[in-house]
Amino acid sequence: MVVTGVTLDSRAVLPGDLYAALPGARVHGAQFAEAAIGAGAVAVLTDPDGLELIGQPGVPVVTVADPRAFLGYVAGQAYQSVPAGLRVVGITGTNGKTTTAYLLDAALGSQGVNTGLIGTIETRIGPQRLASERTTPESPELHALFALMAQRGVAVATMEVSSHALALHRVDGAFYDVAAFTNLSQDHLDFHPDMEDYFAAKAALFTPDRCAQAVVVTEDVWGTRLARQARAGGLPVVTLAGGDVGPGGPAGDPPDWLFAPRADDPRAFTLTGPTGDLVLRSGLPGRHNLLNSAVAALIMLALGHDEAAVQQAIGQDPHVPGRLETVDLGAGAPRAVVDFAHTPDAISAALRALRTDVPPTGRLVAVIGAGGGRDRAKRPLMGAAAARLADAVIVTDDNPRDEEPGAIRAALLAGAREVHTAVEEVPDRTQALARALELAGPTGTVAALGKGHEQGQEIAGTIHPYDDRLALAAARALVEGREVP
Repeated sequence: MVVTGVTLDSRAVLPGDLYAALPGARVHGAQFAEAAIGAGAVAVLTDPDGLELIGQPGVPVVTVADPRAFLGYVAGQAYQSVPAGLRVVGITGTNGKTTTAYLLDAALGSQGVNTGLIGTIETRIGPQRLASERTTPESPELHALFALMAQRGVAVATMEVSSHALALHRVDGAFYDVAAFTNLSQDHLDFHPDMEDYFAAKAALFTPDRCAQAVVVTEDVWGTRLARQARAGGLPVVTLAGGDVGPGGPAGDPPDWLFAPRADDPRAFTLTGPTGDLVLRSGLPGRHNLLNSAVAALIMLALGHDEAAVQQAIGQDPHVPGRLETVDLGAGAPRAVVDFAHTPDAISAALRALRTDVPPTGRLVAVIGAGGGRDRAKRPLMGAAAARLADAVIVTDDNPRDEEPGAIRAALLAGAREVHTAVEEVPDRTQALARALELAGPTGTVAALGKGHEQGQEIAGTIHPYDDRLALAAARALVEGREVP
């Protein structure tokens, strides 16, 4: 018996696969073992409860207490997924994973490197693009992707690594040539019981058995703590912090590289480190994107690219969908920008970046919502963050999911109105964007925050077609009294 593939989806079984029958929230995967074997599965991996459900399957059954914890290593062996020639970069953090991954991918591509990308928006295998279902794929899919990338000559694969992926063993069996940490702030506390658990999940990536070296931003106390912890565990770590927040960041550890925006160009910055100064330019606006570009630069150095190549490569426009993405609404319309910001820190960073381009005659109007079934405690903080930096805030729906939309909006409104009173509630998101365009005026800026690249809106369990970029065009038509496109 030879195992040629691994899957945990009985509907995706191919002849020769091992079927992983895992316990689920509602049903046990073992209930589908018969169908998987009928489709060609030659072995089953499950737990004791699953073994009882399977009975006498007629194929070998491997039983362990926690099959998910073994799945990544099994998949790695089946696909031989870390062959010579493929180098892997993993990027984690609350905010900035997607943008940093795109910045690095664009920079490497400009140097003629054949690249792969795995993340929230899409998966790329060289020039081929595939839609992504989640930030980090399940481990069998991940190892299959690594093997396919190597087969197609990909030299460097860059991937986002979520805390969910680390906690749920999705990246088990993977090894990273470089792992990077951008930041940590409140998010996902619907999944993690507290910030300590959230941090522990992220920190699990930064050990010598999971990566060869690390780049860690130490501008928050979590990054400083992570760098100390990883170094104590024997991992080589390069740290980065901004001079504009004080040398070494809040905890006082001097960084290996100091980041400083330049006064002569809003997209330029200097990195000062052991070998001197690097003057670089970001392809995206905003201090947070300059810092993301700095992380990408240090990853390139860690991968062995020389400083001249890094200076030439950083600054490529990565075209990140839904990240400070401008939507052209035509002459006479406000500037309209779509961004995925859905945490307090991300909202603050996006609005600070946009504020610099708003003329004295214009207004910056933020449109915000929050996802249902997710971290509820961050909602008032999101409202307050928007109100501190925008001239007006429109609170609307994001993805209410199975929650009462009005209750979600109420939490956002409460936080925003603690800061100022220029806050309105407009439940329908397209109508909210129309109101924002009215308030911004022709010289203002509308920031549609929260949904970014998403092309659906989940309400009461149903996903409806929706795209902020298209909705902005419809909103302008509403304002002008034209037929909605």
